Amino acid sequence: MEHMKRIDRVLKYQGAIIDLYDDVMESPTGHIAHWDYVAHRKGAAAVLPVTNDGRILMVRQHRNALERETLEIPAGSRDDVNEPHIDCAARELEEETGYRAGKMELLITVATTVAFCNEVIEIYLATELTKTERHLDEDEFVEIESYTLEELKDMIFGQKIQDSKTVAAIMAYASWPKSKH
Repeated sequence: MEHMKRIDRVLKYQGAIIDLYDDVMESPTGHIAHWDYVAHRKGAAAVLPVTNDGRILMVRQHRNALERETLEIPAGSRDDVNEPHIDCAARELEEETGYRAGKMELLITVATTVAFCNEVIEIYLATELTKTERHLDEDEFVEIESYTLEELKDMIFGQKIQDSKTVAAIMAYASWPKSKH
């Protein structure tokens, strides 16, 4: 199979966490097309925190792109491209929920929007949680809520949870070997 070939990439906008490019693409037949490409510079990590009694900690926050609040797993951008994803996930867990994990293991890796963005999020399962303190950023206003796995699955199928990383994490955890729950 012949493939599309990028012949140019032009930076159109440089933001705080993303860059927007115009990719000039050539098809196998020689047709030239312009494709939007969003580069997520630092990468991101997320965490599915499960309390000792089996409840899952979630964060509710306003998302500007959707102009509403969403219910999500804790997540955030890495501080720099060299920060290990697991360290980022542990930091975001404590910052947003005020809990520290005694055990963290990779649950799933998600490429969030493959049609136009390179963002890949490693999602970790956090267990053996101990209470610490939250350390929210100045512009973060996050409420912590906890749910059972069944409640969260019902919210996914009821269209109340639509965030892709959160849906992927919950459904992956639902299929996680019972010996690990």
